[in-house]
Amino acid sequence: MSIPAQFRRVLAAGDPNADGNDPEFVIVYGDHRRSYLECYTVEAIDEVDDQISALPRGSVERRMLERLFSGQSLSTNVDETGRLVLPAKLRQKIGLDTEAFFIATGDTFQIWKPETYEAEEVSKTEAWLEDYPDDFDPLTLLDQRRGE
Repeated sequence: MSIPAQFRRVLAAGDPNADGNDPEFVIVYGDHRRSYLECYTVEAIDEVDDQISALPRGSVERRMLERLFSGQSLSTNVDETGRLVLPAKLRQKIGLDTEAFFIATGDTFQIWKPETYEAEEVSKTEAWLEDYPDDFDPLTLLDQRRGE
């Protein structure tokens, strides 16, 4: 599948070894409850790995996160044509057939089956916004941090 150009730029910027060519990234597919694949830049997954390593060795939290982020992930790269060959196991996990939906989440992005995204995420967003008035501006949520 072809990775959108803006996402390829984020991947390249987040891979200190990429030099603009074939950036590496990590696809985390997590547990059975995930309906999408989360793609991390090298720098973003290093940050997660550092946070996991800071947890007490042998703790349930550390073991769980190690399994979810290390044991259930795939290191890969963008090929010279800007594409990603997604293994059948990962396509099957999210029920991906012919089309994929990409959504940016900062220094990560998600890959969804379009119908699943519509069914799950759009309804969540609508539910979140129900608690706010019709003229609510979501950017006001950012203003709350200024006083800290």
